[in-house]
Amino acid sequence: PELNKFDIELSSISSKHPIDSSNMHPGIWIDLAKTIQNNYAKYDGFVILHGSDTMSFTASALSYMLENLGKPVVLTGSQLPIGIIRTDGKENLITSIEIAGTKLKGKPIVTEVCIYFEYKLYRGNRTFKYNSSHFDAFKSPNYPALAEAGVNIQYNKTALLKAGHKALKVHTDLDNSIAVLKLFPGISKKITSAIINAPGVKAIILETFGAGNCTTEAWFTDELKKAIGKGIIILNITQCLEGKVIQGMYETSSHLKKLGVVGGADLTFESAVTKLMFLLGQKLSGTQIKKLLQSNLRGEMS
Repeated sequence: PELNKFDIELSSISSKHPIDSSNMHPGIWIDLAKTIQNNYAKYDGFVILHGSDTMSFTASALSYMLENLGKPVVLTGSQLPIGIIRTDGKENLITSIEIAGTKLKGKPIVTEVCIYFEYKLYRGNRTFKYNSSHFDAFKSPNYPALAEAGVNIQYNKTALLKAGHKALKVHTDLDNSIAVLKLFPGISKKITSAIINAPGVKAIILETFGAGNCTTEAWFTDELKKAIGKGIIILNITQCLEGKVIQGMYETSSHLKKLGVVGGADLTFESAVTKLMFLLGQKLSGTQIKKLLQSNLRGEMS
Protein backbone atom coordinates (compact mmCIF):
# COMPACT_ATOMS: atom_id res chain seq x y z
CA PRO A 1 0.00 0.00 0.00
CA GLU A 2 2.81 2.45 0.82
CA LEU A 3 4.13 2.21 -2.73
CA ASN A 4 0.90 3.72 -4.06
CA LYS A 5 1.69 6.92 -2.16
CA PHE A 6 4.83 7.54 -4.19
CA ASP A 7 4.57 10.03 -7.02
CA ILE A 8 6.41 7.46 -9.09
CA GLU A 9 5.20 5.20 -11.88
CA LEU A 10 6.30 1.68 -11.03
CA SER A 11 6.66 -1.38 -13.23
CA SER A 12 7.96 -4.81 -12.32
CA ILE A 13 9.75 -7.54 -14.22
CA SER A 14 9.91 -10.99 -12.66
CA SER A 15 12.52 -13.65 -13.20
CA LYS A 16 11.16 -16.66 -15.07
CA HIS A 17 13.10 -18.98 -12.80
CA PRO A 18 13.79 -17.43 -9.37
CA ILE A 19 16.80 -18.87 -7.57
CA ASP A 20 18.42 -18.76 -4.17
CA SER A 21 21.22 -16.24 -4.42
CA SER A 22 23.75 -18.93 -3.49
CA ASN A 23 23.10 -20.32 -6.98
CA MET A 24 23.99 -17.02 -8.63
CA HIS A 25 26.18 -17.23 -11.73
CA PRO A 26 27.49 -14.91 -14.49
CA GLY A 27 24.69 -15.92 -16.86
CA ILE A 28 22.16 -14.21 -14.60
CA TRP A 29 24.33 -11.10 -14.38
CA ILE A 30 24.23 -10.97 -18.17
CA ASP A 31 20.43 -11.30 -18.12
CA LEU A 32 20.16 -8.48 -15.60
CA ALA A 33 22.45 -6.22 -17.61
CA LYS A 34 20.45 -6.90 -20.78
CA THR A 35 17.17 -6.21 -18.97
CA ILE A 36 18.49 -2.82 -17.86
CA GLN A 37 19.80 -2.13 -21.36
CA ASN A 38 16.47 -3.01 -22.99
CA ASN A 39 14.51 -0.82 -20.57
CA TYR A 40 17.03 1.95 -20.05
CA ALA A 41 15.18 4.60 -22.04
CA LYS A 42 11.84 3.82 -20.40
CA TYR A 43 12.74 4.27 -16.74
CA ASP A 44 14.53 6.75 -14.50
CA GLY A 45 15.96 4.09 -12.21
CA PHE A 46 16.09 0.40 -11.41
CA VAL A 47 15.67 -1.62 -8.21
CA ILE A 48 16.81 -5.24 -8.14
CA LEU A 49 15.50 -7.55 -5.42
CA HIS A 50 18.25 -10.01 -4.58
CA GLY A 51 19.21 -12.51 -1.91
CA SER A 52 21.76 -11.03 0.45
CA ASP A 53 24.38 -13.81 0.32
CA THR A 54 25.79 -12.93 -3.10
CA MET A 55 24.40 -9.43 -3.50
CA SER A 56 27.84 -7.80 -3.38
CA PHE A 57 29.05 -10.04 -6.21
CA THR A 58 26.09 -9.06 -8.39
CA ALA A 59 26.41 -5.36 -7.58
CA SER A 60 30.12 -5.45 -8.37
CA ALA A 61 29.61 -7.33 -11.62
CA LEU A 62 26.90 -4.94 -12.82
CA SER A 63 29.06 -1.94 -11.99
CA TYR A 64 31.66 -3.15 -14.50
CA MET A 65 29.16 -4.35 -17.09
CA LEU A 66 27.21 -1.06 -17.17
CA GLU A 67 29.72 1.46 -18.50
CA ASN A 68 28.70 5.15 -18.54
CA LEU A 69 25.72 4.43 -16.31
CA GLY A 70 23.65 7.58 -15.89
CA LYS A 71 20.80 6.25 -13.73
CA PRO A 72 20.51 4.56 -10.34
CA VAL A 73 20.62 0.78 -10.09
CA VAL A 74 19.84 -0.17 -6.49
CA LEU A 75 20.09 -3.71 -5.20
CA THR A 76 18.27 -4.60 -2.01
CA GLY A 77 16.74 -7.52 -0.17
CA SER A 78 16.24 -8.64 3.39
CA GLN A 79 17.55 -10.84 6.15
CA LEU A 80 14.03 -11.94 7.10
CA PRO A 81 11.54 -12.96 4.36
CA ILE A 82 9.05 -10.31 3.33
CA GLY A 83 6.10 -12.32 4.73
CA ILE A 84 7.43 -12.31 8.28
CA ILE A 85 6.05 -9.58 10.57
CA ARG A 86 9.49 -8.30 11.62
CA THR A 87 10.92 -8.35 8.12
CA ASP A 88 13.47 -5.74 7.19
CA GLY A 89 12.52 -6.17 3.55
CA LYS A 90 9.66 -3.70 3.57
CA GLU A 91 11.72 -0.65 4.56
CA ASN A 92 14.61 -1.71 2.34
CA LEU A 93 12.31 -1.94 -0.68
CA ILE A 94 10.42 1.29 -0.06
CA THR A 95 13.55 3.38 0.47
CA SER A 96 15.34 1.77 -2.48
CA ILE A 97 12.46 2.78 -4.73
CA GLU A 98 12.52 6.32 -3.36
CA ILE A 99 16.27 6.57 -4.01
CA ALA A 100 15.90 5.18 -7.52
CA GLY A 101 13.22 7.74 -8.30
CA THR A 102 14.76 10.82 -6.68
CA LYS A 103 16.01 13.64 -8.88
CA LEU A 104 17.58 17.03 -8.30
CA LYS A 105 16.91 19.68 -10.93
CA GLY A 106 15.57 17.01 -13.24
CA LYS A 107 18.58 14.71 -12.97
CA PRO A 108 19.06 11.60 -10.84
CA ILE A 109 21.13 12.11 -7.71
CA VAL A 110 22.58 8.60 -7.86
CA THR A 111 24.12 7.36 -11.11
CA GLU A 112 25.81 4.13 -10.11
CA VAL A 113 25.19 0.57 -8.96
CA CYS A 114 24.44 0.54 -5.24
CA ILE A 115 23.28 -1.62 -2.37
CA TYR A 116 20.68 -0.27 0.04
CA PHE A 117 20.36 -2.12 3.33
CA GLU A 118 19.35 -1.11 6.85
CA TYR A 119 19.16 2.65 6.30
CA LYS A 120 22.39 2.97 4.33
CA LEU A 121 23.22 3.23 0.65
CA TYR A 122 26.61 1.89 -0.39
CA ARG A 123 28.59 1.77 -3.62
CA GLY A 124 28.00 -1.83 -4.68
CA ASN A 125 31.55 -2.69 -5.68
CA ARG A 126 32.86 -1.54 -2.30
CA THR A 127 30.70 -3.82 -0.19
CA PHE A 128 30.75 -7.27 1.31
CA LYS A 129 28.29 -9.15 3.48
CA TYR A 130 29.83 -9.19 6.93
CA ASN A 131 27.00 -10.50 9.12
CA SER A 132 24.71 -13.46 8.52
CA SER A 133 22.14 -12.65 11.20
CA HIS A 134 21.96 -8.86 11.74
CA PHE A 135 19.80 -6.53 9.69
CA ASP A 136 22.89 -4.38 9.26
CA ALA A 137 24.40 -7.06 7.02
CA PHE A 138 26.69 -5.10 4.69
CA LYS A 139 29.79 -3.02 5.19
CA SER A 140 31.90 -0.75 3.00
CA PRO A 141 35.01 -0.35 5.16
CA ASN A 142 37.17 1.53 2.67
CA TYR A 143 34.57 3.94 1.29
CA PRO A 144 31.87 6.02 3.02
CA ALA A 145 28.15 5.41 2.66
CA LEU A 146 26.56 7.25 -0.27
CA ALA A 147 23.42 8.07 1.69
CA GLU A 148 21.75 7.44 5.02
CA ALA A 149 18.01 7.23 5.56
CA GLY A 150 16.41 8.71 8.65
CA VAL A 151 13.50 11.13 8.74
CA ASN A 152 15.03 12.36 5.49
CA ILE A 153 17.49 10.71 3.13
CA GLN A 154 20.82 12.47 3.48
CA TYR A 155 23.08 12.06 0.44
CA ASN A 156 26.84 12.21 0.73
CA LYS A 157 27.21 14.09 -2.52
CA THR A 158 31.01 14.24 -2.43
CA ALA A 159 31.12 10.42 -2.35
CA LEU A 160 28.78 9.87 -5.30
CA LEU A 161 30.13 9.09 -8.75
CA LYS A 162 29.68 11.98 -11.14
CA ALA A 163 27.39 11.25 -14.06
CA GLY A 164 29.07 11.13 -17.43
CA HIS A 165 27.69 12.35 -20.73
CA LYS A 166 28.42 9.29 -22.85
CA ALA A 167 25.80 6.75 -23.85
CA LEU A 168 25.35 3.61 -21.79
CA LYS A 169 27.58 0.78 -22.96
CA VAL A 170 26.70 -2.71 -21.77
CA HIS A 171 29.36 -5.42 -21.63
CA THR A 172 28.05 -8.98 -21.63
CA ASP A 173 31.24 -10.98 -22.16
CA LEU A 174 32.50 -12.42 -18.89
CA ASP A 175 35.23 -15.02 -18.39
CA ASN A 176 35.26 -16.93 -15.11
CA SER A 177 38.59 -18.73 -15.66
CA ILE A 178 39.75 -17.61 -12.23
CA ALA A 179 41.26 -19.45 -9.27
CA VAL A 180 41.56 -18.21 -5.70
CA LEU A 181 44.54 -18.95 -3.48
CA LYS A 182 43.96 -17.90 0.12
CA LEU A 183 47.17 -18.04 2.11
CA PHE A 184 47.54 -19.44 5.60
CA PRO A 185 50.55 -20.41 7.70
CA GLY A 186 51.57 -23.90 6.65
CA ILE A 187 50.01 -23.90 3.19
CA SER A 188 51.50 -26.80 1.26
CA LYS A 189 53.36 -26.82 -2.01
CA LYS A 190 51.15 -29.65 -3.28
CA ILE A 191 47.90 -27.75 -2.79
CA THR A 192 49.36 -24.47 -4.03
CA SER A 193 50.68 -26.13 -7.18
CA ALA A 194 47.34 -27.85 -7.83
CA ILE A 195 45.49 -24.53 -7.70
CA ILE A 196 48.00 -22.60 -9.78
CA ASN A 197 48.27 -25.33 -12.41
CA ALA A 198 44.57 -26.13 -12.67
CA PRO A 199 43.60 -26.50 -16.36
CA GLY A 200 42.19 -23.37 -17.98
CA VAL A 201 43.17 -20.89 -15.28
CA LYS A 202 43.84 -17.43 -16.73
CA ALA A 203 44.02 -15.44 -13.50
CA ILE A 204 44.60 -16.10 -9.81
CA ILE A 205 43.44 -14.00 -6.89
CA LEU A 206 46.07 -14.22 -4.19
CA GLU A 207 44.60 -13.43 -0.77
CA THR A 208 47.55 -12.34 1.32
CA PHE A 209 48.28 -11.15 4.84
CA GLY A 210 48.22 -7.52 5.98
CA ALA A 211 49.37 -5.03 3.37
CA GLY A 212 49.91 -7.73 0.74
CA ASN A 213 52.47 -9.95 2.42
CA CYS A 214 53.16 -13.65 1.92
CA THR A 215 55.75 -16.33 2.53
CA THR A 216 59.16 -15.82 0.94
CA GLU A 217 59.91 -19.54 0.76
CA ALA A 218 61.64 -20.40 -2.50
CA TRP A 219 59.11 -23.03 -3.60
CA PHE A 220 56.22 -20.54 -3.34
CA THR A 221 58.07 -17.85 -5.26
CA ASP A 222 58.96 -20.42 -7.94
CA GLU A 223 55.30 -21.46 -8.33
CA LEU A 224 54.24 -17.85 -8.84
CA LYS A 225 57.10 -17.22 -11.25
CA LYS A 226 56.12 -20.24 -13.37
CA ALA A 227 52.49 -19.16 -13.43
CA ILE A 228 53.34 -15.62 -14.53
CA GLY A 229 55.68 -17.08 -17.14
CA LYS A 230 52.71 -18.95 -18.61
CA GLY A 231 50.76 -15.70 -18.91
CA ILE A 232 48.59 -16.19 -15.83
CA ILE A 233 47.66 -12.91 -14.16
CA ILE A 234 48.06 -12.86 -10.39
CA LEU A 235 46.14 -10.24 -8.42
CA ASN A 236 47.16 -9.57 -4.82
CA ILE A 237 44.39 -8.55 -2.41
CA THR A 238 44.48 -8.46 1.37
CA GLN A 239 42.59 -10.77 3.71
CA CYS A 240 42.04 -7.76 5.98
CA LEU A 241 38.61 -6.16 5.92
CA GLU A 242 40.06 -2.66 5.96
CA GLY A 243 43.16 -1.11 4.46
CA LYS A 244 44.88 -2.00 1.23
CA VAL A 245 47.73 -3.83 -0.46
CA ILE A 246 50.96 -1.88 -0.77
CA GLN A 247 53.48 -4.17 -2.43
CA GLY A 248 57.01 -3.34 -1.39
CA MET A 249 56.16 -1.91 2.01
CA TYR A 250 57.76 -4.96 3.61
CA GLU A 251 60.29 -7.52 2.45
CA THR A 252 57.52 -10.13 2.41
CA SER A 253 55.82 -8.36 -0.49
CA SER A 254 58.77 -6.84 -2.36
CA HIS A 255 59.39 -10.12 -4.18
CA LEU A 256 55.79 -10.18 -5.43
CA LYS A 257 56.20 -6.79 -7.05
CA LYS A 258 59.44 -7.90 -8.71
CA LEU A 259 57.75 -11.05 -10.05
CA GLY A 260 54.99 -9.04 -11.72
CA VAL A 261 52.15 -9.75 -9.30
CA VAL A 262 49.51 -7.02 -9.59
CA GLY A 263 48.73 -5.08 -6.42
CA GLY A 264 44.97 -4.89 -5.87
CA ALA A 265 45.00 -1.86 -3.53
CA ASP A 266 41.73 -1.91 -1.54
CA LEU A 267 39.62 -4.06 -3.86
CA THR A 268 37.16 -6.26 -2.01
CA PHE A 269 37.20 -9.95 -2.83
CA GLU A 270 33.83 -9.65 -4.56
CA SER A 271 35.02 -6.74 -6.65
CA ALA A 272 38.30 -8.45 -7.51
CA VAL A 273 36.50 -11.56 -8.78
CA THR A 274 34.05 -9.67 -10.95
CA LYS A 275 36.59 -7.14 -12.24
CA LEU A 276 38.77 -10.00 -13.44
CA MET A 277 35.79 -11.72 -15.08
CA PHE A 278 34.96 -8.47 -16.84
CA LEU A 279 38.50 -7.73 -18.02
CA LEU A 280 39.20 -11.31 -19.12
CA GLY A 281 36.01 -11.18 -21.15
CA GLN A 282 37.20 -8.13 -23.10
CA LYS A 283 39.89 -10.13 -24.94
CA LEU A 284 42.61 -7.72 -23.88
CA SER A 285 46.32 -8.42 -23.70
CA GLY A 286 47.87 -9.39 -20.39
CA THR A 287 49.60 -6.03 -20.20
CA GLN A 288 46.31 -4.19 -20.75
CA ILE A 289 44.52 -6.25 -18.11
CA LYS A 290 47.26 -5.62 -15.55
CA LYS A 291 47.07 -1.90 -16.22
CA LEU A 292 43.29 -1.80 -15.88
CA LEU A 293 43.35 -3.90 -12.71
CA GLN A 294 45.32 -1.07 -11.14
CA SER A 295 43.00 1.59 -12.59
CA ASN A 296 39.87 2.91 -10.93
CA LEU A 297 37.18 2.03 -13.49
CA ARG A 298 33.92 2.39 -11.53
CA GLY A 299 34.93 3.81 -8.18
CA GLU A 300 35.97 0.38 -6.93
CA MET A 301 39.39 1.30 -5.57
CA SER A 302 41.24 4.19 -3.98
